Amino acid sequence: MTALQTYALFPGTAREALTFYAGVFGGTLALYSYEEFGRVDGPADAIAHGVLDGPVSLAGADASEGGPSVRMEGLMLSLLGTAAPAVLHQWFDKLADGGKVVDPLGPKPWGASDGQVIDRYGLHWLLGYEPAPQTDGT
Repeated sequence: MTALQTYALFPGTAREALTFYAGVFGGTLALYSYEEFGRVDGPADAIAHGVLDGPVSLAGADASEGGPSVRMEGLMLSLLGTAAPAVLHQWFDKLADGGKVVDPLGPKPWGASDGQVIDRYGLHWLLGYEPAPQTDGT
C-alpha cells in the first residue's frame, strides 16, 4: 500500500455516488454488483465494490442490509495542494452542487486559500492551496 484510500459505505447509493465523484474528479470507475461477488446480503444490483482511480482515488460500496453507512463527524477528506488552484475551484463547485458549503473556498488570513463543503452524499471535503510564489523580477 502506498497511500491511504478512503472507502465509504453508502446507504444504497454507491452507484450514484461513485458515478458523481467520477464526474467531479475524472478518472476510471469500476463497479461490481453484489450478484457479481456472489453476495446475498442485499439486492443483486447493489454495489459490492466500486473504485474510482484517477486524480482522486476513492472506493466504496453499498452497506449490507441493516449495516451502517457513511456518517462524517470530526473528519474531513483533505485535498490541500493536490491540484492547480483552478482545478481545486472546479472540484469545490462540483462537490457543492446539491451539497452544503461550510466555508467558501477563498483566501484566508494566514495567506492560503481553502474551503469546506459537505457533498450531497454526506462526505466532508477540505480543499485548498498555498498562494503562488512571488518573484522579485530579477
